[in-house]
Amino acid sequence: MRTIELEFGRQHLQLRIPDSAVVRSLPDSPALPCPAEAIRTALAQPLKSLPFAELARQRRKTVGPDCRALLVVSDNTRPVPYQGSDSILLPLIDQLVAADIRRIDVLVAAGTHRVLSETELKTFLPARLWNGDIRLLQHDGRDPSHLRQVGTTPRGTEAWINTHYLDADLKILTGLVEPHFMAGASGGTKSICPGIAGEKVTYEFHGPTMMADPRCQSLNLTDNPCLTESRAVAALAGCDFTLNCTINRRRELTGVWGGHMRGVHAPACAAILADSALLIPSAFDAVLSHAGFVGVNHYQAGKAAVEAVRGVKAGGTLILFACHSDPDPIGSARYKSVLPLLRSLGPDGLDAHLLDPNWTFIPEQWQVQMWGRVLRRLGPSGRMIYCSPQVTGPLFEAHTLPGIDGGIGLLLPADQRQAAERMVQQAIDRLPTNHSLLVLEDGPYGIPLIDPRSGESIP
Repeated sequence: MRTIELEFGRQHLQLRIPDSAVVRSLPDSPALPCPAEAIRTALAQPLKSLPFAELARQRRKTVGPDCRALLVVSDNTRPVPYQGSDSILLPLIDQLVAADIRRIDVLVAAGTHRVLSETELKTFLPARLWNGDIRLLQHDGRDPSHLRQVGTTPRGTEAWINTHYLDADLKILTGLVEPHFMAGASGGTKSICPGIAGEKVTYEFHGPTMMADPRCQSLNLTDNPCLTESRAVAALAGCDFTLNCTINRRRELTGVWGGHMRGVHAPACAAILADSALLIPSAFDAVLSHAGFVGVNHYQAGKAAVEAVRGVKAGGTLILFACHSDPDPIGSARYKSVLPLLRSLGPDGLDAHLLDPNWTFIPEQWQVQMWGRVLRRLGPSGRMIYCSPQVTGPLFEAHTLPGIDGGIGLLLPADQRQAAERMVQQAIDRLPTNHSLLVLEDGPYGIPLIDPRSGESIP
């Protein structure tokens, strides 16, 4: 046996794994030697756009002293570098101020996620936003008074978008490009759809037909219906400038691109395609992974499960652990209301139920469908062991969470790190000695893919 450390919130678990286990991690991509200079270059030499400073000056001259700029930022489920010397937000604000644009808004693209407290906002946004000269807004896709329809997509989706964004004279998107388990990659147009779109947009964007489509998966940027719909909605809303970045496994800035929304996304996606695919010769009997930065609750942890199960043989075992920091470690009431259907109907029965014309769409049902995708891949003889001290015991059963509670049979200490360590170690120790084990060191950010040269494939 050997010992490894794996991320658990802001701490790490120390786990013993068999010597034969294969540990795969993201490549150690070098950080940009001078992030501030790279950001300045991205703003001064953008792709398919005027330099940002010139764009701001021209817009200020055209509109006049009431010119209003709005910057869209991600919420706390994405490790975007908004603070410190790597901040991709502060240079944009500085150049807006230099262009004499005095009305600056920052809009948190919450999508369908909950509104954050000021304490939570201050953990990932720079202190500059609380100086009094910038208005900080949070998107609420359920508030019709803050939404306006801008058209209909070819798929038939009515595109309702945040009015603060639509009414701005200079619309700016910021975000991180990383693998996304539905749309192929985050960043780009996802800042608009679903970031600042009305909740009803997700009825199609994350609808049951879309979620049942195997093309909606990480790193698939070709003919991905989810990505196509995001782009269609964003095109109706419009955007003046986008600043997207990539980071390495240490969350250091590795690339930054500014300019046209689609033009920026393409090179950033090329960068993550090269780094995020972890080629494996064949599927493993068992895979161990964690929910990573995004796994603030059980709802969000589904992303890690969908990625990790791609490396598991049918009938194999998935061990997933998570540190849930949200006040409610499960998720919203709507998410909880659909979870029992997965256990009672199974993955295929759930899909059929949600596709029934008589079913009334429930926002966040899509994530239950994704858990169904995990269970379908494992098959009836497979197992998913879920290890989280925040949801073990009665809470696990009360909400009919998918898989097996990793805390069963254990007397767990009050310390959550130690409790998680004990849960995961038990799951590892109970694997048959002849089972192959793959460990995904970076959780949902490394995507296990069968090497095409091996001749094997995973659906």
